[in-house]
Amino acid sequence: MRSMDQYDVIVIGAGPAGLLAAGRAAELGGKVLMLEKMGQEGRKLLITGQGRCNITNNAPIGDFINHVYPDGRFLRHAFSKFFSPDIIKLLEKYGVKTMMLPSGRYFPASNKSADVLKALLKWVHELKVEIRRNHRVEKLLIENGAIKGVVVNSGLITAGKVILSTGGKSYPATGSNGEGYELAREIGHNIMTPHPALVPLVTKGNLAQQLQGLNLKNVKAIVWVDKRKAGEATGEMIFTHFGLSGPIILTLSRIVVAALQNKKEVELSIDLEPDIDEVQLDKKLLRDLNEHGKKKISNIFHFWLTASMSNVFIELLGIDPAKECHQISSKERKQIRNLIKKLNFKIETHRSFKEAMITTGGVSLNEISPKTMESKLVSGLYFAGEIIDLDAETGGYNLQIAYSTGWLAGDSCMRKM
Repeated sequence: MRSMDQYDVIVIGAGPAGLLAAGRAAELGGKVLMLEKMGQEGRKLLITGQGRCNITNNAPIGDFINHVYPDGRFLRHAFSKFFSPDIIKLLEKYGVKTMMLPSGRYFPASNKSADVLKALLKWVHELKVEIRRNHRVEKLLIENGAIKGVVVNSGLITAGKVILSTGGKSYPATGSNGEGYELAREIGHNIMTPHPALVPLVTKGNLAQQLQGLNLKNVKAIVWVDKRKAGEATGEMIFTHFGLSGPIILTLSRIVVAALQNKKEVELSIDLEPDIDEVQLDKKLLRDLNEHGKKKISNIFHFWLTASMSNVFIELLGIDPAKECHQISSKERKQIRNLIKKLNFKIETHRSFKEAMITTGGVSLNEISPKTMESKLVSGLYFAGEIIDLDAETGGYNLQIAYSTGWLAGDSCMRKM
C-alpha cells in the first residue's frame, strides 16, 4: 500500500483531547496531522453543558482526583503538567472570556460552547496542524512492537507517533461510537467493558411520570443497593417521562449502572428536606396542622411541598383531601413526614449511550504510562481523553481529563522524538 504522506504525529479524533494533543505537539515543532471521521471537529464538545460548556473546575488537584474513577491518582502527573489554570489561560488568549460560578465551575462568559471550540481550532490552525475531516482510521500499523502509521479510507499515512483520542461510546451521533476501543483491542490492549455514565435513570411505576417536568433544588438523593446505602448526593434533580435526571441523579448513576450490571436490586430515595431531621420536620408539621386546624389538608400541603407535588402526595398517602387539619392523626402525620424524607423509586434500568454524558471503561490503566500517556504495549502509541478507563462526576472534571491527558500525550511524544 502506497504511503500518502509522512508526519511526525498523527492524532486520531478532533475532540478536546485530540485538539490539545495536536496543539502541544505542534508547539514543540512537530509536523502534525489530525484525522477526524466526522465532517466537523468537536461535535461532542459543542453539546457539553447543554451547549454552554462547563470548561473545567476550580478544585485543587487533590480534590479533583477524588472526583475521578476508577483511580484518579493516575492523573496526578498529567494534572501537574497541564491543569485548569492552563486551559483557562489558553482559551482567554484566543478570545474566550470565562466566568466561575460559586460552585467552582468555569463556563465561557458567552455561555456558548462554540466559542471554546473556535478558540481551540484557532490555536491549532496557527500552529499549522493539518486537519482532515471525513477520514476514518481503519487500522493501526505496527511493526516490531512500534507504531508506524495508520490506514484510512483513502490509503496509508505514516508517522512515528500516533495519539488515539477517539472518545468513548456516549452520544454516538457525534462520532463517539467506540471505534477507538476496537483499534486498541486489535493490537492487544485490554478494554475494560464500557458502560453509560452520567446517565438518566428509568424508574418502575408511574410516580416519576406524574411529576414530569418538576425540577427540585437542594434535595438529597440516596442510592440503596440490595437494601444497603451505597451513595448519596445533594443538589438539583428533575423528574422526566421515564424516570429521574439532573445533576445529582447523573452523579449517582455510576453506582446504579454498576449495581444493575451485577443484577442487584436498586432503589433511590429522595429527601425533600435534607436540612432538617425527622424530629424538626415533625414539629413543623404539627405546628402547621394546629395553626390551620379548620382548613382542609389539601389546602396546606403547599407549606411543605411544591404545588405540583401536593396532589400526588395526597394520593400516595391515601388521605382524604377534604379532611380538616385537626383531624389528621399522629399516624397520618408520620406517613407525611416519612414520605417527605424518603420518597422512594425502584430503578428498572438506565438510559442508553445516546443519552449518557460520558463512558465508564476503556483502555486499561495498567497498559498506559501515567507519566507520558504512552502505551506500554506499543512504542509510539499514546492515548488521550475518554478512550482511557477514566471518568468523573459532573462539574467540568471530564473535560479537564481530556485537556490534561491530551496535552501530556502531545508533549511526551515530541520529547521522545
